[in-house]
Parts: sequence; C-alpha cells; structure tokens
Amino acid sequence: MSSAMPPEVEAAKNRTQAAITNAKDAAKPQAADSDFLHSSFVRAALPFINGGAAGMVATSVIQPVDMIKVRLQLAGEGVKTGPKPTPISVTKDIIASGKVMDLYTGLSAGLLRQAVYTTARLGCFETFMKTLGTRAEEQGRKIGFAERATAGLAAGGLAAMVGNPADLALIRMQSDGLKPLAQRANYRGVGDALSSIARNEGVLRLWAGAYPTVVRAMALNFGQLAFFSEAKSRLKDTSMGPRAQTLTASAIAGFFASFFSLPFDFVKTRLQKQSKGPDGKFPYKGMVDCFSKVIKEEGPLRFYRGFSTYYVRIAPHAMVTLIVADYLNFMTK
Repeated sequence: MSSAMPPEVEAAKNRTQAAITNAKDAAKPQAADSDFLHSSFVRAALPFINGGAAGMVATSVIQPVDMIKVRLQLAGEGVKTGPKPTPISVTKDIIASGKVMDLYTGLSAGLLRQAVYTTARLGCFETFMKTLGTRAEEQGRKIGFAERATAGLAAGGLAAMVGNPADLALIRMQSDGLKPLAQRANYRGVGDALSSIARNEGVLRLWAGAYPTVVRAMALNFGQLAFFSEAKSRLKDTSMGPRAQTLTASAIAGFFASFFSLPFDFVKTRLQKQSKGPDGKFPYKGMVDCFSKVIKEEGPLRFYRGFSTYYVRIAPHAMVTLIVADYLNFMTK
C-alpha cells in the first residue's frame, strides 16, 4: 500500500511549514532591525517626535490658562498702584470684549512653539541621558543626579534658543488685544506674526527676550528635575501607588519650577511684547534694565503677579506632557 499523502494534504503541510519558518525569521533580531519602526534613524528621532506631540497635546489643554497669565503680566505696566487684576477679572474682560474662543488666541503659535521647543527639549534630554548612561555603564557606575540636572539644563537652554521666534509670536498675538484698535496688528496666524515682525522690525527681532527665555527654561528645567527626583525618592516609602507618586511629584516639581522661573518669564513677556515708542526707543534696554525698572516703578512683588495662574499652567502642562510622552514611548517600543 502506498504511503504517499494526498496532494491537498501535502500542500497544506508545506504551507504550514512555510508559515512557521516565516514566523521564526520575523522573530530574529536582524529582521526587527530592518523594520521601519526599529531602524536606527527612527529610533533616534522618536524621542523628539514623541516629545513634540506630547507638548502639543498639553498646550491645547492649557492654552486658555497661558493666555490669562500673559494678560496678568502685562496689566498695569509701569504703574505701581491702582486696581489689581485677578485671573477671574481678566477672564471676564477677555470674554466680554470678544468671545470665549479668544482664550485660544495664539494657539497656532503655541503649537509651533511646542513643536520646536518641547521636541528639542525632550528629544535632546533623552539623547543626552542615553549618552551619559552609556558612559556611566562603561565606568561601572550608575548615572548621578548631577548628570541628570546637567542634561536637563542643557536641553532646556538649547531648546529655548531654537524656539524663541515661536514664543515671541505667541506673546505678540496674545498681547495684541490690549492695544488700541488703531495700533493692533491683527495677526492672522503664527506665520503672519513671524513674517510681520521680521519684515517690520528685522529678523534678529525674532530673538527678542532670548536671554531671559533661555534662563527661564534652565530655571524651569532645574526646578522640575531636582525637585521631581527628590519628591519621588521621599514618596517611595509611602502607601501611594506608582502613578500617584508620579502625579504628586510632578505637582511639587511644578511649584518649584514656577517659583524659580516666573520672574524670568515675567521679564521675557515684557521684553517680547514691547515695541518702539514715539521717540524710536524701546521701553527696556534688556533683561537687567527691565528687572530694575519693574522693581523701581512697580515693586518687586510684581514679578510674582499671576503666580497661581502660572502654577496652574506649569504643573498640569508638565504632567500631561509626561503622561502623553510615556504613553507614546510605550506604544513605539
């Protein structure tokens, strides 16, 4: 009796063996390396892409708070006394003078800033950390806090310099509504704001306030890194779960990041908003001049006007950014 299998059984057996072989090949490291998501270029770019996407999501959520913060900082410029605006009164004024969507004025510039600033900040930080981690491993030790802080400070400073034009456009768009109708630029969007500033004031004007912007970014990153790390280490022995620890540490870090960076954010806003007066001169010559004039004319506490609003902007923005970035990193492993 012949032992040959029917043709259809033989074909099914061959297909099964081919499928098993293909599955084994797909599981090999070299096959994974050739996959687009795991190519060396994409792996290097993912920290930047995920960081930028996370920052843009967070900005879309926090934009109204940022708008109110900017208006608070610009209210009562050059006046030490007089009525003190509050977040509620500023919100009411914005809505009363236009519509609710005016709270999203400058969103296009805010998204562009995140696409540039947060992309560079988180991407550079992850890249620096990988390099420092590899060096520490080769030396037979763990990466230290000082190295983490240095990576954060450097990433924040570099990203702030690159993202300053978008940040300037955001401030101009948000402050435009404070000017008399005849003096408003009525920017149609972030592209119009950037081109208008470059055309009327010069390309270098796009980096107005860059010095305090960089210092602010470094102060903010220091506050986030140093106190986030310290808070997490102290919360490890509590009954909080990992997610609760992360959220609590982020809130604490947000407070200190706000405290250290707000004076520089205040000066940055003033420098970026200013325009030449009738005498052809700017109100402030630079960061130091702005600091001294505000202290003399408005008092030192003016630097912390809108602190609660600033904190409400910084802390949730940091938490949303971290949560979205972690999720994207998990999805693109």
